[in-house]
Amino acid sequence: TLGVSISTLRRWDAEGKLHANRTRSGHRRYDVSELVGLTSSLSAEMPSKRTVAYARVSSADQKGDLERQKQVLELFCASHGWTYEVIADLGSGMNYRKKGLLRLLNMLIDGEIERLVVTHKDRLLRFGAEMVFAVCEMKNVEVVIINKGTESSFEEDLAKDVLEIITVFSARLYGSRSKKNQKLLDGMKKAVADSEN
Repeated sequence: TLGVSISTLRRWDAEGKLHANRTRSGHRRYDVSELVGLTSSLSAEMPSKRTVAYARVSSADQKGDLERQKQVLELFCASHGWTYEVIADLGSGMNYRKKGLLRLLNMLIDGEIERLVVTHKDRLLRFGAEMVFAVCEMKNVEVVIINKGTESSFEEDLAKDVLEIITVFSARLYGSRSKKNQKLLDGMKKAVADSEN
């Protein structure tokens, strides 16, 4: 009814803005008439929705790329006259625990975002970006991908995905310095390179 998350309802309950009736098991129940009355008073208090631009690179040696990505996002948002905030992350596209990504997801769930802007789809996540886009659709958040580019073939996408998986897992395996693991990695990289040719 209000379009807010459960954590927001709990916070309002603790602050006394909203009264919850509790069941025997401790679940909160709300009176719909109280929620409807609260809607008008909250609309004045709630911050206006904003545009969030998200930038990400995989490793620290790509910080220059991250800065360029942020500049592209800032110029794009400014040229459209949007009030925006840039969230930047450093980490693998397969890491779902990055600080910026978690902050972005919380903002989406809390209904604070009107528009999400990324330079490329895979800058958000290598795997699972569609899930974030589905949340955006549920929350009526516009998704803007600046560089859609040409559609790549299935084989190209598959090769990129396999390379990303190898990169992530090789980082874990390199720590063990095992000759067996190194041999396995070299064989996998060679197989991917052969498939691309």
